[in-house]
Amino acid sequence: MSPARTGGTVPLLAYASLATSMAVVGSYVGLSKLLVAAFPIFLLAWLRFGIAAVAMAHWVRRRDGDAPLSAHDRRLLFWESFLGNFLFSICMLFGVMLTSAVAAGMVMAAIPAAVALLSRIFLGERIRGRVMAAIGCAVFGILLLALAKDSSGAPATPATNWGYLLLLGAVLCEASYVVIGKRLTGKVSPRRISALINLWGLALVTPLGLWQALRFEFTAVPAGTWLLLGFYSIAASMVTVWLWMQGLRHVPAPQAGVFTVMLPISAALVGVLFLGEAFGAMHLVAFALSLAGLLLATWPERISFGASARSS
Repeated sequence: MSPARTGGTVPLLAYASLATSMAVVGSYVGLSKLLVAAFPIFLLAWLRFGIAAVAMAHWVRRRDGDAPLSAHDRRLLFWESFLGNFLFSICMLFGVMLTSAVAAGMVMAAIPAAVALLSRIFLGERIRGRVMAAIGCAVFGILLLALAKDSSGAPATPATNWGYLLLLGAVLCEASYVVIGKRLTGKVSPRRISALINLWGLALVTPLGLWQALRFEFTAVPAGTWLLLGFYSIAASMVTVWLWMQGLRHVPAPQAGVFTVMLPISAALVGVLFLGEAFGAMHLVAFALSLAGLLLATWPERISFGASARSS
């Protein structure tokens, strides 16, 4: 039984992995606003999966001691990639293009609630009262963050209804990614999951990516944008997926879902620090609520500092 199930120890490394994964996801959600201004959406997704496929080529093979993939595992890997990699990327990129980093944070604040709901429906996991309170703090905190932007006197964002609908689609895709990943981590190593779902993402987007590549002027892209693309590719397909799967092996899905609050917080910070968004007192309240949610979700009944997550 994992430390997360016993209630007697704190899987500190698992918590750190989940929080770091979602914080990095949020940073590239915000920075993707710069990338979608330079690349067509499907070409951007294709380049992302292609760069990551090269970086993770050595993760694809089954290692000694790993069980062979069953037909059920292969189906889960496909859906994990289709929903959490391919469709999430498309919905998120188009949604951010039509809205803003802070608007994306506002909509993606629904991820913890969506994870808890899907976990209850598909995994049958009980949602403890403390986790429900943590979800409430996380959602309310990010909603306050969005309201703080609106009340700052800044011009309204050029958001469209389609942009918000696409971001809502990204929320459901990310929640599905968490729930399916919880089933996979019990049978497949985090490294191999990361590599295999990235290959599926590459295969799914290749026809559309090639179509846009044929008429794209690659030489017009500045060197700094290529560096940002490299960070986006490695972070989105390799680092964040591995960190998330590593943490998810030891934490119940509803509890892990609370860590997705780091995604909109990080996205909003990128908007404030790099894209010129306003920052005020309500932002501080929102961050305090979000941190309170994390403490409610992770604070153990009996503290033990000897536990750590297993390596993959």
